[in-house]
Amino acid sequence: MSAPSPSSGPPIIFDAARRAARLSRAERRFPDADFLHLRAADNAVNSLEVILREFQTPVDLSPHPGVFARALADSPARERVAQVRAVGSTAERAAPGAGPLGLEDGSADLIINLLGLHWANDLPGALSQIRRALKPDGLFVASLFGAATLKELRGVLTEAELEVNGGAQARVSPFADGFDGAALLQRAGFALPVTDVDRVTVRYGDPFALMRDLRAMGETNVLAGPIRPLSRAVLARAAQLYAERHAEADGRIPATFEMVHLAGWAPHESQQKPARRGSAKTRLADALGVREQTGEED
Repeated sequence: MSAPSPSSGPPIIFDAARRAARLSRAERRFPDADFLHLRAADNAVNSLEVILREFQTPVDLSPHPGVFARALADSPARERVAQVRAVGSTAERAAPGAGPLGLEDGSADLIINLLGLHWANDLPGALSQIRRALKPDGLFVASLFGAATLKELRGVLTEAELEVNGGAQARVSPFADGFDGAALLQRAGFALPVTDVDRVTVRYGDPFALMRDLRAMGETNVLAGPIRPLSRAVLARAAQLYAERHAEADGRIPATFEMVHLAGWAPHESQQKPARRGSAKTRLADALGVREQTGEED
């Protein structure tokens, strides 16, 4: 696929319709594989527990709405957060930023998105929409999968397909680098951005159990363009490679999931701001009680 012209917008990496179909298919089985979403929800709720303020108009933009509300119900923070409203159809939640959010500008004081933004073709654009939907001093809390996610599966599928077919398609989505989180939030206009990376290793009996969980989460391949089905020969060779390269002493295989947690505030004049450059009244060397190094040789 050729690169788009500057006027045609961001490249189309993911097929929004395919992603919506995968998400709809996963709804029935999602409770069997919701453990990562529960972990992300617990992280979001823990963040709210230390923020001693009320949120009257919270909105959940997650692809699987309701997980956050259930986690909140078991937290002391529930006393400070009004009933959480889910917004958008399955198709709208499947492809964040592809169209309008369905929220008026400045209409929410808390927006949550759990493990959905890694499917955005235009992540900076999606974040900008979310920031505009927040009231001044409103809070955005999100989690998305990061670059190390499914690194083992990505490697063995590529190698197996090259061996069997002489060529390989991308089978695992490209994920955002966690170190870019704060910069992305700032670019979208958020204040006081915070980002953290949580790497989780899940152990499976075989790669096919991992793939079943991915289908139940709605996290299978939705890259744009034609997708050639994986043959039995490729899958068998990938399973063999996975065992050879990654199996642990008990024969189980690890699968890495890297979750990038983000938080940022819609700007407001009451927020803490960094000190003006050159405004310090005490030298850092004096505050630390050390001799200042000028860079000159004695």
